[in-house]
Amino acid sequence: MGYRDTFISVAEDCRASTGEAPPARAKPTVAGVQHAMLTARPGHYTQEDVLLASSPEVRAREAVGGRPAGLEQLPAEELQQLMAEYFASPRACLRASPLPKTYGWGLHHDEAGRITAHAVDSPGYARLSTDPSLTQLKAMRSRRAG
Repeated sequence: MGYRDTFISVAEDCRASTGEAPPARAKPTVAGVQHAMLTARPGHYTQEDVLLASSPEVRAREAVGGRPAGLEQLPAEELQQLMAEYFASPRACLRASPLPKTYGWGLHHDEAGRITAHAVDSPGYARLSTDPSLTQLKAMRSRRAG
């Protein structure tokens, strides 16, 4: 399911001119969980990890001290069961994530599928978004083209 050697640039209709942290909320949001994971441990998580951790099933159960506890806190058997259930039906990829659609973050998937987030105004974003060795994809638009 995950991408390899791919860069997902911000959506054409993304209004952010820099990488913005999603606003803090009482309950963890998809954007908040994904941002926390990818900025706390760059190059550690795969698309599957990020999608599962930001799913409603996991977000509802893992709030600890106002922030997500992370997949590492779940017992291995429970994590396997959650993954099997969650990915039993098709899921949107990270091109539909609020990070590149709304908050100005490009997502680099390395050769192992591990992800790093790069602010749209950063040197890393500029370099990766023009790297011919990577598959270049755009995040999905928030609105229909008009």
